[in-house]
Amino acid sequence: MQPLNYPSYPFRFKNRENKIYIFDVIRKKFVVLQPEEWVRQHVVHHLILDKNYPKSHINVEKQLQINKLKKRYDVVVFNPNGHIEILVECKSPDIKITQQVFDQIARYNLQLKANYLIVTNGLDHFFCKMDFDKEQYGFLMDIPSYTP
Repeated sequence: MQPLNYPSYPFRFKNRENKIYIFDVIRKKFVVLQPEEWVRQHVVHHLILDKNYPKSHINVEKQLQINKLKKRYDVVVFNPNGHIEILVECKSPDIKITQQVFDQIARYNLQLKANYLIVTNGLDHFFCKMDFDKEQYGFLMDIPSYTP
């Protein structure tokens, strides 16, 4: 897999039936290593190891319903009160981050109401803080680290 703009993390891999799998520490299972999964696993490790978010506060690839359509978010991080603090949209490194990607995460966030948004393809990362009163988001250099 291509190197990403993240530190090196202690991933676990296995090869089965000519496919490479990576261990997801949140789902507690090996999943097929695809380019988007490579990005997702880097984000999860970044949140845990660099930003100190507890594993128990992180959820990966869960279904949600938007306008009667079933969608899946990539990663969410809950705060200690159980509300969604961070919503993450991961794309494959070969996908450019465009307005369409921001529109996608904004649609998801209409329902989820996360305080922070992360959009990344592993190479380019965008961090936003929501302003629900003004119905907009502002860009940040990074998201805050976990504070209980």
